[in-house]
Amino acid sequence: MHDKKIVLPGLALFLALATLPFWAPSGNAGTPPESVVKPGTESCVEPVEVMRARHMQLLNEWRDSAVRDLNREYVSSTGKKFNISLTNTCLDCHSNKSEFCDRCHDYAGARPRCWGCHITPEDHQ
Repeated sequence: MHDKKIVLPGLALFLALATLPFWAPSGNAGTPPESVVKPGTESCVEPVEVMRARHMQLLNEWRDSAVRDLNREYVSSTGKKFNISLTNTCLDCHSNKSEFCDRCHDYAGARPRCWGCHITPEDHQ
């Protein structure tokens, strides 16, 4: 045990470096991009905070509901009814993919698979 003077500081240094990503501040990610919607849009299918936090979960629920259950109608938390459709409901207001979808997904580092099956908003018009 004469190496205790070397082993203990080495172990402490290893633990500090190994856990650094968990306790060190990660910096400022910057200001999130502003949402770009078509002028005259009165509201989204859910409040903005809900859509920012869980739009992907909502789209997955819509996919399952429309494809698996053949239910094409969504009733929002406000009671308003919407057609379950990425192309016709979402893209009606968020018609510019590069200004709306891509800016936020690039900021968040997300790579959604929507456009593998769905047409882009530019092709929709």
